[in-house]
Amino acid sequence: MSFQLSDLWRWDGTVGRGVYAGVGLAGFALKHNIDRLVAWGVFHKPWGLFNYLNPGPSSVEGMDHQNMVFLGTLVALALPFIWTGVCLTARRLRSTHLPIWLLVFFFIPLVNLIFFIIMALLPARSQEGTQKTPRNRVLDRLIPDNPLGAALMAQLLVVPAALMAVFLSVSGLGQYGWGLFVGLPFSMGMGSVMLFGYHRQRTLAACLGVACLSISLLGLALFAVAMEGMVCLMMAAPLGLILATLGGLLGYSIQRRPNLNPGGGLNRSGDTASLIGLVISLPALMGAESLANLEPPVYSVTSSVIIQAPPEKVWPKVIQFNRMPPPKEFIFKMGVAYPIQARLEGQGVGAIRRCVFSTGPFIEPITCWDEPRRLAFSVTSNPDPLQEWTPYHELHPPHANGYMVSQGGEFRLVPMEGGRTRLEGTTWYRHGLWPGLYWKWWSDGIIHTIHLRVLGFIKDEAER
Repeated sequence: MSFQLSDLWRWDGTVGRGVYAGVGLAGFALKHNIDRLVAWGVFHKPWGLFNYLNPGPSSVEGMDHQNMVFLGTLVALALPFIWTGVCLTARRLRSTHLPIWLLVFFFIPLVNLIFFIIMALLPARSQEGTQKTPRNRVLDRLIPDNPLGAALMAQLLVVPAALMAVFLSVSGLGQYGWGLFVGLPFSMGMGSVMLFGYHRQRTLAACLGVACLSISLLGLALFAVAMEGMVCLMMAAPLGLILATLGGLLGYSIQRRPNLNPGGGLNRSGDTASLIGLVISLPALMGAESLANLEPPVYSVTSSVIIQAPPEKVWPKVIQFNRMPPPKEFIFKMGVAYPIQARLEGQGVGAIRRCVFSTGPFIEPITCWDEPRRLAFSVTSNPDPLQEWTPYHELHPPHANGYMVSQGGEFRLVPMEGGRTRLEGTTWYRHGLWPGLYWKWWSDGIIHTIHLRVLGFIKDEAER
């Protein structure tokens, strides 16, 4: 197939998998090196491959003018490459007789890498229609033709492989990253559906059911082998189910292509190669992510209450408080650590505040003592963020130690009219879970609930 430079920006027509893979890899290499030169030479910033998944500053408050200009420059440089990628992917989809709406996968971080690999391996429709490629004898014998048997065998093949991938990421690489929380559920959904539709075309509802079943069975397996507790599995479930569904949609689109097999299905070597590429690519992405060692940003959460008492009366309740009653909040009953009491050793800057939680104490050296307006502290020791809800005697998953770390906090007492006080509590923290924004939604909510428990208790004590 002849290929001209102007074909990079053409929307119509088709493109072969060799040209698609070659231009895609060359374009990414060119774009990455341009970004590296701009980052190092103009903005004096390091730039690696996985910075595309975490392009912002290390602190959320660090989004200053220079960082905004830097990110804006990267976006401007990316526009021609994005358009080229969209055009080539649209033509590749047309070549493989897949729906154009699958272009949405081009814009999902990390999923787009897996999508690129699959599109580079799938043979064109014309090739499949004119050549009789051999069937895969192993899968022919292994996967039953009836829907129930095919669905069960798909789970038997996919779930143990996914369990090994979790073990590789968590225990082998020490990563709770994009590969684990994005790449794995997407690959499970796609792989299980492609195996389910190996012999013949299945319905959309059945395919999505098989995709969601695969990620659900993985969660049950992790719970059964004591790798995870129920709390974290519940938090990961929405993201996992959405991505498994998206992967299932891609798998359904591949196995339903018309005029390829009499009954549809994946009885061609090109489609089998896509499954092999899926199996190989995910551990490779996990390993590359581990080598990148992404630095998690610093997040902050601020909560406040209005207290019917002046700051002078509220201050003593802020610096230390007595034992609190048992919590009523659901998340604390599920095992998330909650505050019990706070004790102060000394006074002024340098004093040590010990905030005792259900899993142990926070050690908080005082860094600002501005009575009765502001109390600030760093954190030198963090207890476990939760005690997993599990039927086993003890469960200590790696993410319970060092993956969610408080770095400091403060209380601000703002005087208001009528002798009232607005009491604000702020926590600065990091977590090593990705995608950061998804897990930030959960961690912000948990920290806000912790804040309200403490602030509400201080309010009751001060008003009493």
